[in-house]
Amino acid sequence: MSILSRFRPGFARKSTDLNDQSTATTTSDVNSAEKVPGTNAEAATADESVEKDNDRPNEDAQRGVRQVEAVTLTWSKWSLIAIFINMWLLYFVNAFQSSILNNLTPYVTSDFESHSLLTVIYIVANSMSAACYIPISKILDLWGRAEGFLVMIAFATLGLILMASCSSLETFCAAQVFYSIGFGGMIYSVDVITADATKLKNRALAFAFTSSPYMITAFGGPKASEGFYDHVSWRWGFGAFSIILPFVAAPLFINLKLNLRKAEKQGIIVRRQTDRTLLQSILHYTMEFDLPGVFLFAAGLVVFLLPFSLADSAPNGWSTGYIIAMIVVGIIVLVIFGLYEAYVATQPMLTAKILTNRTIIGACLLCFTYQVAYYCWASYFTSFLQVVNGLSISTAGYVSSTFDVVSGICLLSVGFIIRKSGYFKWLLYIAVPLYIFAQGLLIYFRQPNRNIGYLVMCQIFLSIGGSIIILCEQLAILAAADHQHIAALLALLYVVGTVGGAVGNSISGAIWTNTFEQALERYLPEVALESIADIYSSLDVQLSYEWGSPERIGIQDAYAYAQRRMLIAGTAIMALSLVWVFLIRNINLTKIHQTKGNVF
Repeated sequence: MSILSRFRPGFARKSTDLNDQSTATTTSDVNSAEKVPGTNAEAATADESVEKDNDRPNEDAQRGVRQVEAVTLTWSKWSLIAIFINMWLLYFVNAFQSSILNNLTPYVTSDFESHSLLTVIYIVANSMSAACYIPISKILDLWGRAEGFLVMIAFATLGLILMASCSSLETFCAAQVFYSIGFGGMIYSVDVITADATKLKNRALAFAFTSSPYMITAFGGPKASEGFYDHVSWRWGFGAFSIILPFVAAPLFINLKLNLRKAEKQGIIVRRQTDRTLLQSILHYTMEFDLPGVFLFAAGLVVFLLPFSLADSAPNGWSTGYIIAMIVVGIIVLVIFGLYEAYVATQPMLTAKILTNRTIIGACLLCFTYQVAYYCWASYFTSFLQVVNGLSISTAGYVSSTFDVVSGICLLSVGFIIRKSGYFKWLLYIAVPLYIFAQGLLIYFRQPNRNIGYLVMCQIFLSIGGSIIILCEQLAILAAADHQHIAALLALLYVVGTVGGAVGNSISGAIWTNTFEQALERYLPEVALESIADIYSSLDVQLSYEWGSPERIGIQDAYAYAQRRMLIAGTAIMALSLVWVFLIRNINLTKIHQTKGNVF
């Protein structure tokens, strides 16, 4: 740490740092400390001031923060329990549909003869959803937690309906954008509400509890995917959840609104009236949500990342005019976005105070690196398991869902450890090297004729390391803020992670398009070369060749060739995480108090 501080004096601890331990005290505590002790009257006055401050929402906070503090000051123990049960159910629905989506999407793209465009869909969806997290955080802070959650449920339901009824890849891609924004925003909203309803020292345990449904859906999801595909259709795999989701989401919205009304009746919070006209309100929220910045960020990111997957299908590859133009235009738009945020935006997405905090920088870089490294190889993993290892849809889903089972058990244990010790950074010194080691092992084991048990072993190691990394990222960034900034900083982490996923998919797509087809030409028998376009673009065609035939062996060798390079890229990128860990401060969570009222 001394070496880091020598070269980065700007990161030295200051009283203005967001994660300074002064966040553990209230203003009244400071004032009482400055008084000369000696009289019981002064001590009583200070205690009454602290108690009064803790019994009222922070009047300087934004409307959504004041509302949720009023709710936590009002609701009963049973309302708190009901909230956690409902959040668990929402995670269950998300985990179930996510498993089904991941297992069925390759067949959707294959139906449209576009299996090779799998990563393009993810890139567009991830880029758009990344651009929306900051506006979502502003909805949660300005309008309220319940209102933001409701908007995300509407987006998710619309995305599911469009996916179930789509008749072209273009419609499916648009549906994927609505789906990604909706479900990503829903889980983000649930995480913010989880933070609102917990003490910082218990937050790891709360996150572990709400994400535990993945242990169940790891087994149920793949089997359900296979059942939908074999006996109904992939369309009902999406359509069923467009009916289920609104019914599961409704109780959380109702619980928050009823307790807010209860707080208003008790006078804990009072609605503030505004005299803005309709036009003034539109202009106000356009600036508050930073819509120009959102558009510039999303447009620049999508235009910059897409060429990495489209270059191979372009007439002249990377030298094609529109490929070069897209990269240049994407960079220019992102630069314009940066200038707009710095000099024009009245409510910028990110402030200098946030961007210069050492712990926040370390957590974001760790999140970005982890997501890039993972998505370098993950998008084609279930396809690899079916083609190369001969697994069914459900069995391939079980293997790819190893993370969900292991992480659920691991995080509950880690949550208890953090609750008792109050510290989390030391866990990263174990998790990051373990993850790099496991990903390196996959370079050797993800080949034809390798025992599937070795792949499962590597997945277990990845699950332990990856789940701890994700949890510590969240704790680090939340420990560096007061309650007012929880939603914004979680949004920042989600943005960075989603962009990392888009970059990882771009790298994966670039490797796939530049290696797989050439490998097919090299490994396929001459008689199958005339069908190479169909083999390249369709998972169904790849699986149609008999196990052990020269064509199937050639396809397997081509998969292994491409996957090996994806894993090498991912492992090399993940090595950077060893540096980012040292940026994160070793914060004692038990000394920071963020939330008020009846919380876990």
